[in-house]
Amino acid sequence: MHLGLDLGTSGVKAVLTGAAGEVLAQATAPLGLSNPHPLWSEQDPGDWWDATIAAITALGRQHDLSGLRCIGIAGQMHGAVLLDAGDQMLRPAILWNDGRSHAECRALEAAEPRSRAITGNLAMPGFTAPKLLWVRHHEPDIFARTRRVLLPKDWLRLRLTGEAVSEMSDAAGTLWLDVAARRWSPAMLAATGLDLSHMPRLVEGTEVTGRLRADVAAQLGLPAGIPVAGGAGDNAGGAAGIGCVAPGDAFVSLGTSGVVFVSDKGFLPDPERAVHAFCHCLPDTWHRMSVILSAAASLAWLARATATPEAALLAEMEGEGLRAEGRLVFLPYLSGERTPHNDAAATGTFFGLHGSTSRADLTRAVLEGVAFALADGVEALEAAGPRIPSLTAIGGGARSAAWLRILAATLGRPILATAGAEVGPALGAARLARIACGDATVAEACVKPPVAACHEPDPALAASLLSRREAHRRLYPALRDVFADTARMEQPT
Repeated sequence: MHLGLDLGTSGVKAVLTGAAGEVLAQATAPLGLSNPHPLWSEQDPGDWWDATIAAITALGRQHDLSGLRCIGIAGQMHGAVLLDAGDQMLRPAILWNDGRSHAECRALEAAEPRSRAITGNLAMPGFTAPKLLWVRHHEPDIFARTRRVLLPKDWLRLRLTGEAVSEMSDAAGTLWLDVAARRWSPAMLAATGLDLSHMPRLVEGTEVTGRLRADVAAQLGLPAGIPVAGGAGDNAGGAAGIGCVAPGDAFVSLGTSGVVFVSDKGFLPDPERAVHAFCHCLPDTWHRMSVILSAAASLAWLARATATPEAALLAEMEGEGLRAEGRLVFLPYLSGERTPHNDAAATGTFFGLHGSTSRADLTRAVLEGVAFALADGVEALEAAGPRIPSLTAIGGGARSAAWLRILAATLGRPILATAGAEVGPALGAARLARIACGDATVAEACVKPPVAACHEPDPALAASLLSRREAHRRLYPALRDVFADTARMEQPT
């Protein structure tokens, strides 16, 4: 048996797989989010550990864990956990969807003009390096005491094994990695006021990084000394979980964020379009992706704002039909936006509200707005790469057939739904664990799941979306300066 952990934004998921890779059990423990100021997004790593204990304990109630062979870890990318010389936390972790460091992005690229060539990516507020520059500028005492910086899942690994280790797919999102060479860049570290001593050791996602400490094993009810695999950043882990590992394989993720992910044999950067070019979690493999920061998070926000469960919102909308007239458009920029706009100041916006607008209309606009934003990302990916013929859907939002139909009509290509697509990165982590301990090859572990449904583009639905898709294209350029001006009004003094 193999255990996959996914340290997400909204919870920690634990998935147990059997000898043939089948899912035996799964459990999730929720996490909260702190937004102490506009654009800020933080979590206490101590809560990650508590949720990990809760998820594994719940898993143990479902299935005997005494035969566990290996653990793999996936997790939210780009976060910054600052540790002192004794590996004690110095402040809350700054997360991937934190937008405070936009000024530091400009400073970073000015300090190292080769930044885009080295990293293959634009400096964006969500990435790790600008966060450290922000701490250096605004919390100099904490920066001076920082002796180690870890990504979220790698902090979890430190708790499990006592080893400070990262792997290529997650490290690629820091702006400290030479992505083509798959090694830390001294030049990018120096531009942030750091050096190699602040960084964890690097491995591939399929390598063993350490072994489960005896005291932690006793606390978790797991066998002591079992290996812990390198694992993956959440998107690369999700790719491994659905067998998206060969060049040209692609998926769309409707998780908290939204991602269009394409696996590549080589390194194909395109920073000018805000496309991410990262290492995959498998050796000698890379990937590109477009990212929007609020996908399923947009539907969750609407559910909170209307005090209506998400399932009820979807059922109500489907009862009124997917095709709609009118000009109601939603910009899903609740935490700013990455691809293609790279704008932390952008905000969520409804355009075209009327006195007759219903709750179902709002739900439909949210689903469409996310689909339109993902379409922007597909266009960015295809501008410098081949056409993506179809996409496999993963993430919690993939449970909604209505959303996948809207997505297929918007993108003009089939969207494939697979059995267990919502399991996500935790399954990929378990697969990487299976490879790391020698129980399977990549080809044996990273198989594609059977297709449960294929959502072909509906011409009538596509035609009904055209005018709102065009309005969506025009709204961001029209509002960009307003976003920037109002963001300055919200800055903490």
